[in-house]
Amino acid sequence: MKQKEDDIKLPEESKGEMHQAEKAKEEDKMEKEKKVVHRKLFPDSRLFKRWGADLTEEQQTTAQDLFTKYGYNVYLSDRLPLDRPIPDTRYPSCKEKKYSHDLPTLSVVLIFMNEAMSIILRAITSIINRTPSHLLKEIVLVDDYSSNEDLKGNLDEQIKNYNAKHPGLLKIVRHQKREGLTQARISGWEASTADVVAILDAHIEVNVGWAEPILSRIKEDRTVIISPVFDNVRFDDFELLEYAVAADGFDWALWCLYEPLPREWYELKDETAPVRSPSIMGILAAHRVFLGEIGVLDGGMHIYGGENVELGLRVWQCGGQIEVLPCSRVAHLERAHKPYLLDFSIAVRRNALRVAEVWMDEYKYMVYFAWNLPVENPGIDYGDVSSRKELRKKLNCKSFDWYIKNVYPNLIPLTTVLGYGTMKNTLNENICIDQGPVPGSTPIMYGCHAYSPQGSSVMNKKTRRCLEIVKDNPSSPDRLVMQNCSGQKWNVQHTVKDWGKRSALR
Repeated sequence: MKQKEDDIKLPEESKGEMHQAEKAKEEDKMEKEKKVVHRKLFPDSRLFKRWGADLTEEQQTTAQDLFTKYGYNVYLSDRLPLDRPIPDTRYPSCKEKKYSHDLPTLSVVLIFMNEAMSIILRAITSIINRTPSHLLKEIVLVDDYSSNEDLKGNLDEQIKNYNAKHPGLLKIVRHQKREGLTQARISGWEASTADVVAILDAHIEVNVGWAEPILSRIKEDRTVIISPVFDNVRFDDFELLEYAVAADGFDWALWCLYEPLPREWYELKDETAPVRSPSIMGILAAHRVFLGEIGVLDGGMHIYGGENVELGLRVWQCGGQIEVLPCSRVAHLERAHKPYLLDFSIAVRRNALRVAEVWMDEYKYMVYFAWNLPVENPGIDYGDVSSRKELRKKLNCKSFDWYIKNVYPNLIPLTTVLGYGTMKNTLNENICIDQGPVPGSTPIMYGCHAYSPQGSSVMNKKTRRCLEIVKDNPSSPDRLVMQNCSGQKWNVQHTVKDWGKRSALR
């Protein structure tokens, strides 16, 4: 009798061959799928320069929409583990350094406004996993009036989940209106109860061993305000880039910048030693009570910018000091753009004038110069500063002249400037001196537009020749030259009569 085909018993070798054939067919199918080239929908987007070549058109659209909304790659962030490993970027000597078990307790404040949920949860997870549990007293979330729905009930549920594993560790403060970065940090400080408070952005990941150096140094000296070393998390592929250890400084417009390590630090020949720093970048740790004694932060600051420079000046001038700790590393997510503030220079300028008015004495006019503003009646309301001036008087703070000579000698006063702003020639007042193309920046004639490249100073110390405009022929454009003076005159937008007490400035 003929057996049914289903009942035929195949040799084991045949079964293996069939399995291999099926496996080969599946691998061939996957290989073909890999070779599918998807059309690039956003060739000019910064998001897709290094990342996303294998995304479908639908995935590209989703990723780009999220990137526009947040300024970083939320599509990727949502697919990365919350406890992802990151490279340990500390110096080898930092990894070997031992700290006392008996250190001050720590409150970590995370500030956010419409941050992506996965970013906040990754920050929380990194803090829990990389901070000794006996030192971490609490994590305080401060929501500066977010409008994203998932940061309401969903976030509350996530906090409950964390607290189920770590009872009482997380709490949240929610503003009832948008109050800005500085006030959010103040709210976090007010809600903190530990010995030391670390005030961080929510788009960070702390690295291994980040807390112990901070707590140990503040235990030694409660008047030290600490900055960790920032590493950079790239906004597109979330790769971590190690940044060199540097001091924090600023220019006369009060924009933050990095300063080289001081010679005195190298002479110590100890990579773990604190770095004396003129200013601070924004992420900070301090003895909670001492920070309150010196006025926390200036709640009169608007939105963003200048608050870190104000804190740095106040700390140094009023009896404290700022240090960067090479052994404490925090990875900070770089935004490609700030969705909540398209032009934050407006807020920075306003805040800079506020800082200058309270803390910079006769040097304050140099901030006006840096922003190309008239010294008298600049037309910008920087708010009521009477309470901050009273605080300075109460704390018996030193002068800005002391600060610049003893703390930040690299900040060179602008004592040689006689005029600033746009320069218009009387032959054609619609034409101004412009910076010219970069590189080179050879001065050129250009239509007046009032932006910063036309606000730079122009000097001629030696030749005594005049800066004038000429035409090669009646139909040619104006050309800027140095030549023997022919009587042309320039109208300078702002002239300097006296930088306050000019003779007192070095």
